[in-house]
Amino acid sequence: MIAGPGGPTRVLHGLGRLSDLLTGRPGRRVGLLVDEGVAESETVRRVRDRFERARSRIELTVLAGPGDLGAVMESAHQLGGSEIVVGVGGGSLLDRVKLATLVCSASDVAQRIAVPQRSGLVVLPPGRARTVPLITVPTTVGTGAEVSAVACLTSASGKRLVMGAGLRPECALLDPVATRSLPSELVAEGVLEALFRVASPYIGDDHDLPTEDALTETVAEQLVRLGNTVRDDRLAGRAIGDEVRLEAAKLSGHTHAEWLHLGRDAYAVKGWLIANELSTAVGVRKMTAVAALLPHLWRSIAEGDARWGSAPRLHRLWGRLRGIGSRPLPADPALGMTALLDSWRIERRINLDAERLDALARHTVHAWGAGLPMLGRLTVDEVRGLLAKASAHRPRPAHDRQ
Repeated sequence: MIAGPGGPTRVLHGLGRLSDLLTGRPGRRVGLLVDEGVAESETVRRVRDRFERARSRIELTVLAGPGDLGAVMESAHQLGGSEIVVGVGGGSLLDRVKLATLVCSASDVAQRIAVPQRSGLVVLPPGRARTVPLITVPTTVGTGAEVSAVACLTSASGKRLVMGAGLRPECALLDPVATRSLPSELVAEGVLEALFRVASPYIGDDHDLPTEDALTETVAEQLVRLGNTVRDDRLAGRAIGDEVRLEAAKLSGHTHAEWLHLGRDAYAVKGWLIANELSTAVGVRKMTAVAALLPHLWRSIAEGDARWGSAPRLHRLWGRLRGIGSRPLPADPALGMTALLDSWRIERRINLDAERLDALARHTVHAWGAGLPMLGRLTVDEVRGLLAKASAHRPRPAHDRQ
């Protein structure tokens, strides 16, 4: 059976497990929403086959374009009458489907996400839950959108982060078949995304939590090992193995788990917010923005600016991560992270002129700070300073010039 609302997402390995979920549910009307990039994929064919075996009535919708409010409402309308909903795609598609299915079940959710506001964070009313189960099949790694209680919503003023327990899907199916066509550089970026997500609250909050800290350190260590494996495969010209991609998908989901973050400051992720705004403003992938910011963010923390995070906790975590691999990375966290990013061949070149830097810094603080709690006491000048360092010209790594 499919897990009910209110708890964590049930995670199953293998598309064949879909048959288990459909036991005792023959002839259901299924809303199948898929990303246009995978519409003809083996993954979608396998999903359709399982539902056809259960004599389900499948209504397939291929989605494209930005996940803005209009797109969410259109998807919600298309899902009217569905008894099961399945989303197949990357993080943006899964976010759109998560929002659309919740809108179908709770009308005030649409009102909440449509209200004009300056804050980049939208918190949904408590107690909102789907009346129709949602099954997610991720075709990328890193976002963990298939299990998370958050969703990104594109708006005229930038991206909003919508948060609410009711956004968690009822079930997620992880299968390496779904990520087999994912380019190797996006696998590497997915591992970095999961690492940044698990490390940010750990470093951003100065309180020691022995159990949660130990769990976080273990997940972070495994992600670095995984990233090194992906690096070695890329350098050797090998395809990324099924086991590696499945492990990356599993760990991506774990980074959203409450057992990692219990007791931590909910706003200890300032770098995430700024990186997302940078990505949107420049039009680059999110991990390009993260990679551009991360060494400079860690430099500020290591030098003792506690508004960005805890220097002792940064050094503790980096001390555990730097020795993973055949050759230790630099002990200095900022230099070490720079070396790791270059080793993993993560693109991090961004160019912003002074005028765009000014506008982006003002917009970022307007959406997440200036009295709002997410950026705390950080000012426009301080945010601009970090962005300026991230956008400074740097030479292309040697391996990219070959």
